[in-house]
Amino acid sequence: MRYDFERPLKELEDQLERITLYARNNDINMEAEIASLREKLADRLREICAGLTSYQRIQLARHLDRPNMMDYLERIAEDFVELHGDRAFRDDHAITAGLGKIDGLPVALLGHQKGHDTKENLECNFGMAHPEGFRKARRVMELADRFGLPIITFIDAAGAYPGDQAEERGQALVIAENLQAMAAMKVPIIACVTGEGGSGGALAIGVANRVLIFENAYYAVCTPEACASIILKDGSKAPEMVDNMRILARDLLEMGLVDEVMPEPLGGAHRDPDAAAATLKEAVLRHLRELLALSPEELREDRHRRFRRMGVFQETGR
Repeated sequence: MRYDFERPLKELEDQLERITLYARNNDINMEAEIASLREKLADRLREICAGLTSYQRIQLARHLDRPNMMDYLERIAEDFVELHGDRAFRDDHAITAGLGKIDGLPVALLGHQKGHDTKENLECNFGMAHPEGFRKARRVMELADRFGLPIITFIDAAGAYPGDQAEERGQALVIAENLQAMAAMKVPIIACVTGEGGSGGALAIGVANRVLIFENAYYAVCTPEACASIILKDGSKAPEMVDNMRILARDLLEMGLVDEVMPEPLGGAHRDPDAAAATLKEAVLRHLRELLALSPEELREDRHRRFRRMGVFQETGR
């Protein structure tokens, strides 16, 4: 998958691939030529990234090749055991949840799961969870809370699934119950926005002590397309809405809605998933060390205080 702004890279990438393959198949030393092409590619990539528009960053957050939750877990987690089902209706593949370790530390790991192609995305409903997905997430979080395990969540969905069946099964209520449950938990919670952070679907697993976000990810009450449809009556005008919505990582950090912006490899996380995963792991462990020093009561109060200070308000006399 390529967006328009990535297409100028194709010729250089194809040339680099051909020369690398030719050198390997013919046992020829072409390191100088390969190094030169790589430098040209990096220069062109830096030039493109320096001129990215806000909406192009939204497109990077949605890139089909962008690492998903399982891609990250394969790189940062050990002994991951997935837990299935919500004990009420069915297993929802839009949410992956289970127990594992990060750097030897036992943790609960859960979040939205997207695919890298149409087939995978249909299987996990593009990461848009039904009520049973959020119930599964809460079940694992409550298990972690009972046994004193830190909780790490991965946020990457345009929103909760808005279909009739999801509403019939109590979508709004289940999301509200997750907010209530997470607010009361006595263990550290770190939420990582790795791609799209959309609406209640994101907040349902986002009531955390720390919220980390990749530099090309976003966190919003709705997608730019939905916002343009509502306000301008034209979803195609989404690029015009992004700056006004202030939903990109740099805006969120400035407003105190996230706690850290994690840098991505040049060109986006999909160009070097290993480097992106290493950045994520380092940030998670650093914040975990700080949070593990707090008592259960302090952790809960820290979470409450974080959300109370959001927004702008003014007190006036009656």
